[in-house]
Amino acid sequence: MKIYNTLTGSKQDFVPMEPGKVKMYACGITVSGEAHIGHAYQALIYDIIRKYFQKKGYKVTYARNYTDVDDKIIARALETGIPADKYAEDMIAEIDKQMRRFKVDDPTVWIKATECMDDIIKFISALIEKGHAYATLKGDVYFSVESFPAYGALSHRNLDDAANGVRVENDELKNNPLDFALWKSAKPGEPYWESPWGRGRPGWHIECSAMNYKTFGESIDVHGGGRDLIFPHHENEIAQTEALTGRQFVKYWIHNGLIKVNGQKMSKSLGNSLLLKDLLNKYSPETVKFALLSTNYRGDINITDSLFPEAEKHMSEFYRVFLQAEEAGIPAAGENPEIDADFDRCMDDDFNTALALSRLFGLFKGIRAKIAAGDKSAGADLNQIKNTYSLLGLFGESPAEFIAFAESKREEGIPAEIISIAEERRAAREKKDWAASDRLREELLKAGYAVKDTKEGYTLEKKN
Repeated sequence: MKIYNTLTGSKQDFVPMEPGKVKMYACGITVSGEAHIGHAYQALIYDIIRKYFQKKGYKVTYARNYTDVDDKIIARALETGIPADKYAEDMIAEIDKQMRRFKVDDPTVWIKATECMDDIIKFISALIEKGHAYATLKGDVYFSVESFPAYGALSHRNLDDAANGVRVENDELKNNPLDFALWKSAKPGEPYWESPWGRGRPGWHIECSAMNYKTFGESIDVHGGGRDLIFPHHENEIAQTEALTGRQFVKYWIHNGLIKVNGQKMSKSLGNSLLLKDLLNKYSPETVKFALLSTNYRGDINITDSLFPEAEKHMSEFYRVFLQAEEAGIPAAGENPEIDADFDRCMDDDFNTALALSRLFGLFKGIRAKIAAGDKSAGADLNQIKNTYSLLGLFGESPAEFIAFAESKREEGIPAEIISIAEERRAAREKKDWAASDRLREELLKAGYAVKDTKEGYTLEKKN
């Protein structure tokens, strides 16, 4: 099993620090707004990686955090007039609700920054004692980048490159423009905690280091996050933690690609964020997952108008094969170990979900041929696909319900009973029962709907 490690810039054999066990952490959501497709994608990727480790026989402890105190959260609280802690609490509840709809499992451990404040303060105090951090007269605390010679190893930058690649916080009391905040003194009206340096709150970077240290100790096997976090966030995590412990913090750094919308990076400032709840009102969670996982996790995903409709079309066609088997009296039962072994070969190559999904087209083509020939082994193939690809969150729905939902959303407002008649007609055509097909077409026409056959299946149109 090979994993691409951002730290080394290469694929490496996965060997955990402790045989049979994996300690894994992924940066979660800063709850300054509702869950969007980028949040969903990252949660999906690391849930799948965790589950694949488990499939390989590892005992996995997977921690994920919520950043519930932050500049953006405070700004939104001021805009809305809701206290920052209440605003964060409400956002977490809403985000959790949408992630349940998306059917992504919880991590082993949830961590919130505000629940680790004593740990954060102790962490910062220890860094000051070791000479890696300093407090200013204003009550701010900064990490001294020059005190950590390995700074830049993850992002492969030297200090000059780093200075050009980060937006520097202006503070004349800093020793070096690159030094970053560990503790921020409280401004009027902001939430605060008492500390040895005065009232304030933690900087963003120290939160993840302290939460990791509290949960796992000095070192972990895997740390995940978006590629945009490599610098400065993850670089700063390494500096803080290794300066404190003197040991390697993370053995394998994993970073997923970014979400783009029609070629542009998704961002609130551009107004092109796609909220998860809006997507799930239109598409099945499995459709969204198929679309996202069809690109290798390290690559950027470009969301165009056709991305989700194409994914829905493919998933509907796959589910129709399950229906064909049912209609032919072939139960989805038994095993085909080669399907599972081939899936593992794909996933062993840096969790290559795109390659694993590409296998489905050939598999279902072969299954259709088996069904037409009355070959009962089609049932074992279908059952194995259902069991194996459940790791990616696919094939867990009722075939008829998935297709009905897809059709009802594609042709908004078409009743489920009309979809049912159209599906019955499709099945009749596949059996070459032309008399039944014509009868059902007339039934649809009498109900006010015209059906048009396509290569993918059919479309329905309401007649005036």
